[in-house]
Order: sequence, then structure tokens, then C-alpha cells
Amino acid sequence: MTINVRAHEFVALSHKNGIATVTLNRPDVRNAINDQMRAELIEAFEHLATDKSVRAVILTGAGKGFCSGGDVSGMRARLDAAPGEVAFNGWTRQRSTHKGVAVIHGITKPVIAAVNGAAFGLGLDMALACDFIIASEGAKMSMSFIKRGLVSDGGGMYFLPRRVGLSRAKELILTARVVETAEALQIGMIDRVAAPEKLLEEAQTWAEQLSIGSPAAVALTKSILDKTFESSDETIFALGREAQAICYTTAEHRASVEAFLDKAKG
Repeated sequence: MTINVRAHEFVALSHKNGIATVTLNRPDVRNAINDQMRAELIEAFEHLATDKSVRAVILTGAGKGFCSGGDVSGMRARLDAAPGEVAFNGWTRQRSTHKGVAVIHGITKPVIAAVNGAAFGLGLDMALACDFIIASEGAKMSMSFIKRGLVSDGGGMYFLPRRVGLSRAKELILTARVVETAEALQIGMIDRVAAPEKLLEEAQTWAEQLSIGSPAAVALTKSILDKTFESSDETIFALGREAQAICYTTAEHRASVEAFLDKAKG
């Protein structure tokens, strides 16, 4: 059974077997991100971060697309602002955008992007901020910022090179070309492909598999792995020692060891 646990206007949140599904819900504009949706998305992920009944999260879009990027109406408002306000307004908006991406990337539970159609611009950035990406057959992805005279502002310049390598990331960002699922899978931009009608079912199953470990072990593992490319081996070793010391104290570890020892006694 799927339980609706929280309602917003532009972000829907449901819960099934310990897995939360966050659905971008502006299907009439292919789930383009406006200020309200961004605020609701941040609130949803902050809520899930503290909800102990949630072990993993799926991010997807309502209707025929995952997310078409930033709302064009917001871009128009930016152009109409007084010249002396454009830069500071932009800086303020960017802080909100980056907070939205950060709560997706930083949550201590596994996050799967279930890309059910077009993921362009900021939409693709948000998918890349997730730990894993499963896309439906026929989904299309593009780092489309350059076509608007912009740089990738939602973390794509950080996340994409880590998935596909620096040279390929530059090519995808500078050409803004559309990548379809077969190529995206082949180059490592996404991890899995599913039939459209099976996308959420397969994402749910995968999320359940990824969250079998104790919450502490999962959270600590994810937090360390997310620092791997920026850290030395000794830093990772040190973080691992600290994390393991915490895991030694958890009820899940104690129960697992006791169960193993009892079985060994036979």
C-alpha cells in the first residue's frame, strides 16, 4: 500500500514499505522548477532526513517528463528586474537553488532518480545529485544551459564529471546535445533503464535492496563515499575508523553479531 504522508501544491510525497517517493508535480509545464516548487522540495527532503521510518528515497516527475529545468517565467522576471538588482537577485536565487540540490545530495539515505521522460538543465542536475539514476526507455537528457547563455548552476559541473569523466562532461555541457537512454547508460550518465510502465516498480525494488543495512552504517558509508574524490587515502581511512567506532555501538551491529554467534553454537 502507498500512503500519502505529506501534501504540497507542486511536490507530492508518498511512502511505501519504508521507501519515500518525492514527485515533482507540475506536469502541465513538464515539472519546471519555480520558487514554490523549490521551497516545497527542500521542505520534503528535510522532512525525510529526520523521518526514521524512511530508509531510502525515490525522486521522480508527474506526467510525461521528469523535469524540464528552471521555469521560464522566472527567467522573464529576472530580465525585467531593475539593472541594479539583477546580480543580487540572481545570487539570492542561486543560494536557494543550491540548497535544493544540497538537500538531495546530502540526505544520509540512498536516493534514486527515476527519470520518466525529459530531464533538461536543472532537471538533469537534480537527477545527477541523486546517488543512482534509473531512466525509462525513451527518456532524454540534456545539459541545456549553454543554449540560454548560462552555466550549469545546479551542481552538474560537479556531478557530471564524476559520472562520465571530465572530457565527456565538457562535451555534453558545451554542446547541450540531447542524450537518449542507450547512450546515457553506455557512458555511465545513468545506471539502469526500465520500461516506462515498470520504472517506479523497479526503482522501488532497487531502493529496498539499497536500504537493507542499518541506518547508521548506510548513512556513514554514504557520507564517506561522497568525499572520496576530494580526499586523500589517509583522510578516507580516518573517516572510516571514526565511522566504524560508531557502528560498533549500534543495536543493529550487536544484534547481528549475537545472531551469528548463536547460529555458530548451533
